[in-house]
Amino acid sequence: MSSPNQQLCASITQIFGDQVQDLRYALNEVTLTVKAQDYLQVAQTLKTHPELAFEQLVDLCGVDYSDYKQGYESAFSAGPRFAAVSHLLSIVHNWRIRLRVFAPDDEMPILPSVCSIWSSVNWFEREAFDLYGLIFDGHEDLRRILTDYGFIGHPFRKDFPLSGHVEMRYDSEQSRVIYQAVTIEPRENTPRIIREEHYGGL
Repeated sequence: MSSPNQQLCASITQIFGDQVQDLRYALNEVTLTVKAQDYLQVAQTLKTHPELAFEQLVDLCGVDYSDYKQGYESAFSAGPRFAAVSHLLSIVHNWRIRLRVFAPDDEMPILPSVCSIWSSVNWFEREAFDLYGLIFDGHEDLRRILTDYGFIGHPFRKDFPLSGHVEMRYDSEQSRVIYQAVTIEPRENTPRIIREEHYGGL
């Protein structure tokens, strides 16, 4: 007798056919990867098809695959850099799926918005835009949600500097908050080594 996740994989293969770019069942989780051009249609079918019925989007996050090296997942090390990953829940069938789609252009990562399918994704897409720079075409209010509106860059990208580009502080002479270049000087700390033979005066 097959498990519910194996039944889900069989249904996905049958329903989507060539639209399935990659389908993995590992660690008791199903991950479906589709192309950006098929993303909207697949998302709509995942929600409305009675055999699938993923009526709830639980989460969406951005992923930067630029540092996927050393054979962890070699299929992504030479592929597109940015992806959006959604976690979907079917209450009717009591199963979950991870839906992944890669943005075809690393310089301008654009993906369709799925707000018209799951309204719960609104703030998640804004978060992925803010932190990773993913642009969701069709989103009605795509603006920053966690960083300041004057923030430069996208802080969860692997190439974003740890100290950032600018810092803000309160200027007492101007009686307001101002932005200025980062004044933190990078330094390397060398840990103090304690030798056991000299520890505690022994």
